[in-house]
Amino acid sequence: MRSTARRSTAIAAAALLLGCVSGPAASQPGDGPREKAEQKRVLVFSKTAGFRHDSIPEGVAAVQQLGESGGFTVDTTEDAGAFTTRNLRRYDAVVFLSTTGDVLGTAQQRAFEGWIRHGGGYVGIHAAADTEYDWAFYGGLVGAYFQSHPAIQPATVDVEDRGHPATSALGPAWPRTDEWYNYRSNPRERVHVLASLDESSYTGGTMNGDHPLAWCQTYQGGRAFYTGGGHTKESYADPAFRQHLAGGIAYALGETQADCRPENGYRPLFDGTSLDGWQQAGPGSFTLDEDGTLTSTGGMGMLWYAASGFTSYSLKLDWKVAGDDNSGVFVGFPPSDDPWSAVNTGYEIQIDASDVPERTTGSVYGFRSADLTRRDRALNPPGEWNTYEIRVEGERLRVRLNGVQINDFTNTDPARSLLDGHIGVQNHGADDQVSFRNVRIKELPATGD
Repeated sequence: MRSTARRSTAIAAAALLLGCVSGPAASQPGDGPREKAEQKRVLVFSKTAGFRHDSIPEGVAAVQQLGESGGFTVDTTEDAGAFTTRNLRRYDAVVFLSTTGDVLGTAQQRAFEGWIRHGGGYVGIHAAADTEYDWAFYGGLVGAYFQSHPAIQPATVDVEDRGHPATSALGPAWPRTDEWYNYRSNPRERVHVLASLDESSYTGGTMNGDHPLAWCQTYQGGRAFYTGGGHTKESYADPAFRQHLAGGIAYALGETQADCRPENGYRPLFDGTSLDGWQQAGPGSFTLDEDGTLTSTGGMGMLWYAASGFTSYSLKLDWKVAGDDNSGVFVGFPPSDDPWSAVNTGYEIQIDASDVPERTTGSVYGFRSADLTRRDRALNPPGEWNTYEIRVEGERLRVRLNGVQINDFTNTDPARSLLDGHIGVQNHGADDQVSFRNVRIKELPATGD
């Protein structure tokens, strides 16, 4: 039977609606940790001790309606007194909505730090980066501090990771108008960058062509998402920006999973525009959609990267199934126009949540089951994107799903070897619809194993 996954937040529906603002959050007598069966709860905090954005009411209303459509409760406050250990236990995520200046006292900061360390989720919107400059914990949590901005103007946002729920509905380039922050430091080495600004598309960028705009990270036990968008009132009526926010909140709540480790040193093998270097083996094919997605059709065949083989590497790619579909990622096979060569001499990392353990999603097909408990917690359901990292070092193969390690396998079969081989993605059959995008690789030093 198909494994059971979390019920995902209704991101797309939530992004299309507007709502109203709830009253201030307040601790009630007897409040303690929420029961797991209760609806998840978000606190929107919009206190300002510096510049105040006139878009805050629109932002609060948008998050409120995202909650109504997405199945989580939203409270709003500008009272720093809500930041107590007891009251914060009521919430799964806190949104800092264009806060500015020093907004929390020492005891409130301490309570918030403890809440994050116990698994709380943080969402920072726009001027959340213009907040608490003397609080080192917060600086690490938000990722980077505001430095300056040019006039409001159109720009192109380059979407770097389209597997994360905050960016999965966007195309590779996202044109929009906003107030574009320059930051005091580049957070790329510390966070996972989801989107960045193309500084050639507007005037006033000061980050030397590497200008992160939205990112996520795990931070001292908690989850954090930040977006630099959201200065203008119009942002909160924009369906694409609302989807962006909804996905970030879903991640902070733990409703959807994503790999938010820093990602540097990868190069694309398939960037969404060209299949140079790739070949189809066997029947069927893949269609290349306008949004840069490859979708399987027919089979059983395989699209493989023929331009070169690889020895020691980290391979990452995003994948999505439409329903109970079958596919996989092959590694460690010799060049061949016969897709069965990969089956018989390489290893398949399976995509099919309804098969037996050694042949289900995350397994090394036919050889080793994934850790199914960890797999089920990490797996996003049909219709949502997932990210594999397949790490090959010597004869050792490790698999991460949305950042969670779910398999660790070492080859001992003398007829097979991971030390040098090609990679490919399978089109399993006419009834299987599986999509891939953003295939990238980072070559690693040889281990000598």
